[in-house]
Amino acid sequence: MTQTIRVGLDLGGTKIEGIALDSRGSELTRRRIPTPRGDYAATVEALASLAESLEHQAGARASVGLAMPGVMSPATGLVKNANSTWLIGRPLAADLTARLAREVRCANDANCFALSEAVDGAAAGARCVFGVIVGTGTGGGVVVDGRVLTGAHAIAGEWGHNPLPWPRTGGPDAEWPGPSCYCGRTGCIETFLSGPGLARDYRDDNGHHLDTPEIVARAAAGDAAAERCLQRYEDRMARGLASIVNVLDPDVIVLGGGLSNVDRLYANVPRVWAPYVFSDVVTTRLVKAAHGDSSGVRGAAWLWA
Repeated sequence: MTQTIRVGLDLGGTKIEGIALDSRGSELTRRRIPTPRGDYAATVEALASLAESLEHQAGARASVGLAMPGVMSPATGLVKNANSTWLIGRPLAADLTARLAREVRCANDANCFALSEAVDGAAAGARCVFGVIVGTGTGGGVVVDGRVLTGAHAIAGEWGHNPLPWPRTGGPDAEWPGPSCYCGRTGCIETFLSGPGLARDYRDDNGHHLDTPEIVARAAAGDAAAERCLQRYEDRMARGLASIVNVLDPDVIVLGGGLSNVDRLYANVPRVWAPYVFSDVVTTRLVKAAHGDSSGVRGAAWLWA
């Protein structure tokens, strides 16, 4: 009997990671290579060559899925919304499909993250899952009944570029109109909940710059400024996720990215979000990703599940 092999590729700004999984989701082989930044043709060739190398090591022809920055526009078939700007306006899915002589399924990296955690990760068995990546940016993805919900414009789950809900409008913690965002607006959720947003909030409060691990460590040691900063962050995350619960009503919300390692979030945020959720009881679970940084590449492979 021929073994079912799924290859997943995760295209990042500096590296491309590839993985081959068997039908049970067990890892057969994994490899990382540098991303040919700024060179579209070389990027396509690097992705294709990596996929071929992985299936050769796995010993069978494989399906191929790609987790990518941005999305393939349903209207044009071209890449949009990618921070790897040399991909924008290019027919990446079509070119990779032609190069490998088989269909390649592509999805946003946050969608792949959510799919990985829904299939065999922290949200396994849940019907509706919202996956959140909180790191340099703030991405999101939706999985329902084991399938990625892409949406009519391929932007389902992009909660980071909505305004922070119920913003404070006065006093030292005023949030309106909010920081400027690279998307051209102000007060986006991403400007508050990303790693740079947390660091900026700490600096604005006391004039000093610290990264996330330092802020967390200082709060644990009793530093009042760091504790205030994390409490503001937890309240903002609670409001942001409450708006997701009110619209999507997921069974599980999974956190990934660097800020998912702040363990206190999983107890504190659900305690804070209850007043903002339009329900008498809130049973939505907030959990940490089981597969960590590997969720994107695993989810790409599971696009063929």
